[in-house]
Amino acid sequence: QVQLVEAGGGLVQPGESLRLSCTASGSIFRLFQMGWYRRAPGKQRELVARITSGGVADYVDSVKGRFTISRDNSKNTMYLQMNGLKPEDTAIYYCNTFPSGPSWGQGTQVTVSS
Repeated sequence: QVQLVEAGGGLVQPGESLRLSCTASGSIFRLFQMGWYRRAPGKQRELVARITSGGVADYVDSVKGRFTISRDNSKNTMYLQMNGLKPEDTAIYYCNTFPSGPSWGQGTQVTVSS
């Protein structure tokens, strides 16, 4: 079973940036399409961005042009560069395969507030 550990969240002001990372255990990470998901307070978890094993990315409309997903298969790690953060980006961010599997990590809290 692949284990996923998210990191890099924090408290930032609107317009600032954060870079999230997701490290996966196991050597088969490179075979999976992966995604970043988030759960905002009072809302359901949603897919934010996804990336194929070959690096082709796709984004939800609300983050297009601001977020960039990437991966380094040699390090079993995926990233989410978040620029121009807005208060509505406040959420717990998770990584998982796409489509998502049944097991989720702890996530990393991102809070955007002035």
